[in-house]
Amino acid sequence: MNLATNYLGLKLRSPFIVGASPFCDDVHHALQLQDAGAGALVMRSLFEEQIENDPAAQHTPSADPTRPEANYPEFADYQLSPEQYLKQLRHLRKTLTIPVIASLNGHRPGHWIDFAEQLQEAGAAAIELNFYQVVTDPAIAADDIESEMLHTVRELAAAVSIPIAVKLSPFHTSLAQLALALELEGAAGVVLFNRFYQPDIDPEELDVQPQLRLSDPGELLLRLRWLAILSPQLRGSIAATGGIHTSAAVAKAILAGAHAVQLVSVLLRQGPHILSAINRDLQTWMVHHGFADLESFRGRLNLRRCPDAVAFERANYVRVMQSWKI
Repeated sequence: MNLATNYLGLKLRSPFIVGASPFCDDVHHALQLQDAGAGALVMRSLFEEQIENDPAAQHTPSADPTRPEANYPEFADYQLSPEQYLKQLRHLRKTLTIPVIASLNGHRPGHWIDFAEQLQEAGAAAIELNFYQVVTDPAIAADDIESEMLHTVRELAAAVSIPIAVKLSPFHTSLAQLALALELEGAAGVVLFNRFYQPDIDPEELDVQPQLRLSDPGELLLRLRWLAILSPQLRGSIAATGGIHTSAAVAKAILAGAHAVQLVSVLLRQGPHILSAINRDLQTWMVHHGFADLESFRGRLNLRRCPDAVAFERANYVRVMQSWKI
């Protein structure tokens, strides 16, 4: 059974990508995931704030008047400094046979983009650019936010020759238009979607509390809809991340048009061995349905090829609402 796929121009032996997480912090864990069938691994995110405020950097740290520095970790509190990140990347590349993708997390153009060249030199097969921004200032217009995103991708694409994937939020007015614009600026693919970790409120301490909640299978539905919508419109690659916990979820994502899927939460909960089971079960499903390779069914249920395309559009909402009865 052929599970090979082309993602960002990289030839992967399988569609299973270990998403940005602590798994790459330990080479032993990375090797376990490679042995379990992973096609590629994404290192944990290196943040714009880390690079901009690195004591070893050659530039003057950028001041952002909208950012309350007291709420950010101290430089020493990040899991990997920029220099440690490069060292770990080199180590992974020497040890593994599958591609290692570096991850940069930012929200606006700046000196941190220059660091991408060092990631390329250290052996990154690609860079995943993770946009994460919650805009609270009503004076900032939506088109200004997306213009900065496009500018950032343009600068990053000019700085390196390796492919760039952009990890997006679902909270954009015209996601299809933005995805196409990102391609025009040099993105080789998009990742759907970034998970926003919502803070909670402690009513006893009268304080806002950050929290980390792993994904659940119900989150897959949003990804499936946009995979199906975007896959026939984009020339580049699409990866799904969030809510993928079983081989059935993997099959659904590929049917909707994904070239690859990213897994994190299921691996954190159950360990690297679960990937072997998902790999095996996907192959069993393919045999049952007569599919010899991924391209045999990739995009079979996207917006262009689905027998009932309105299921992905407004008509689905109207239809479902009319099904409610008391």
